[in-house]
Amino acid sequence: MSTPTPTARSRRELTYAVLLCLAGAGLALWAVTRTWSVEVTARGPLPAARHARTGTDLLPWVSALALVGLAGGGAVLATRGRVRRLLGGLLTLVGLAVAAGGGYGLAAALAGAGRQWPALVLVGGLIATAGGALTGLRGDGWPAMGARYERRARPAGRADDRPAVERGTRDAWEALDRGEDPTVS
Repeated sequence: MSTPTPTARSRRELTYAVLLCLAGAGLALWAVTRTWSVEVTARGPLPAARHARTGTDLLPWVSALALVGLAGGGAVLATRGRVRRLLGGLLTLVGLAVAAGGGYGLAAALAGAGRQWPALVLVGGLIATAGGALTGLRGDGWPAMGARYERRARPAGRADDRPAVERGTRDAWEALDRGEDPTVS
């Protein structure tokens, strides 16, 4: 049995980290939108009024942090080096904060509260924390997006000063990519 090459191992770690961040934050976001408690209010001879409250109603910052975790999971792919490691540290903190929200939901004495949704938020936060920690520890050695996604520097001088439209279709499209008007020289 052969050992994987360093490049293959790096790609696999990158895939695991991104999936952990996305799955953990997604699970937490889904669980925080479920009904965590139901308040029953007696109304005399009328039937009791029931008011359902979601985790987002009780802890609105958890859903916001879960969205940050989702965005950060995608940002892991677009960053490299030190920036990726810093992003991993941020995702670790975000995951811990989401897990703390789930832990608070479990520990709080919520009237008529189900414990499964806060528990899933806690688990999702811990999964996202694992993805962020993996990114923070190992992320600088992972492959980055190809150079085709980076903006090219404009050449200092062109031999042909005609508008890009007159030079050819490819030059016109490249001028648009640079943010230039291809109809003027």
